[in-house]
Amino acid sequence: MEISYLRDQFIKYYGGNASKIQCYFSPGRVNLIGEHIDYNGGYVFPCAISLGIYGVARKRNDNIIKLKSLLRNNEIIIDLNNDIEYLQCDSWGNYPKGVIKALLLNGYNLSGCDILFLSTLPDGTGLSSSASIEILTAYMLLHLNGIDNIDRIFLSKLCKDVENNFINVTCGIMDQFSVAMGKKGSAILLDCESLNYKHVPLNLCHHKIVIINSNKRRELSSSKYNERRSECNQILSLLKDKLSIKNLCEAEYDDICRYITDETLLKRARHVITENKRVLSAVKYLENDNLKKFGELMIESHISLSKDYEVTGFELDSLAEIAWKAEGSLGARMTGAGFGGCVIAIVENDRIDQFKDEVYNQYLGKTGLTPDFYICDVSDGVKQEG
Repeated sequence: MEISYLRDQFIKYYGGNASKIQCYFSPGRVNLIGEHIDYNGGYVFPCAISLGIYGVARKRNDNIIKLKSLLRNNEIIIDLNNDIEYLQCDSWGNYPKGVIKALLLNGYNLSGCDILFLSTLPDGTGLSSSASIEILTAYMLLHLNGIDNIDRIFLSKLCKDVENNFINVTCGIMDQFSVAMGKKGSAILLDCESLNYKHVPLNLCHHKIVIINSNKRRELSSSKYNERRSECNQILSLLKDKLSIKNLCEAEYDDICRYITDETLLKRARHVITENKRVLSAVKYLENDNLKKFGELMIESHISLSKDYEVTGFELDSLAEIAWKAEGSLGARMTGAGFGGCVIAIVENDRIDQFKDEVYNQYLGKTGLTPDFYICDVSDGVKQEG
């Protein structure tokens, strides 16, 4: 439906020949477990989801790239002969602009094109809309310029560099990797230090992933994210002459306790090390089709994020606890940077409507906010559609 509608809107906006339009989809992602681990060199366990960003594109006969989103008023126009700069007024358009600049700097000869985007990802929820549009733009432009066998790990690294150096956000690689490398029916066990990975079958049986938007604005997520990274770097710096480790996830908590006495830093380290181990346990449980144990680990993960890493807040804590106690739920946890955004839950198919009613009413009563629900399937990574 989205592609058909988007094609019609493309012709309405750009005119011309419909037969030459190419259609693409790039998913969002949720991290099932392993939060705030990617920048600490450990394991994460994300999957691509069926919500995402659609793009339709058509080549032009000049060196102009036009970018338009159906959800935004502004159009971004790029001349490939001129330098590409970050501009505050271009807002969302800076993500594809950064990708275009990075591809040019990597020696790719790009031709002009018109591109129209449509997102089904809710804004500000931590489902990786920025990574989705970055990977989508890179994939579209390479495909339109005749490259079929696209190196998806290269795309992940390129788009992470865009985020770090053009957008100036100090993210890890998990989001871009998930969006590029997703596989339907599977999650990805990713070693963020080496980028070694494997697809792990995600047999949800009679359950679904339910994403619950807390509708709490994520005002603190950026500053607290940088603060937590700084604290982890501080721990690593204090340990570098004591332990033979390259990243915090390689340490054992008992060893850290021998050298660090600051209570806050110890809590941060405890979350990182126990969360990394939870990821590996979660994979084993899923490989043995033990969803119940996996759900229990999700709850443990959220409690650690709340008590030790302190990145949740009243709304996320309330929502997660209501969700994991609700009828039909195996477990729930926050996903993303925290301080707002989303909770994910694993819920029995036959209980989803009851689950939504129960969570909605209790969360509204406790916080005054109304949650939104998204029932998702596990998706392939970025791909051509139609």
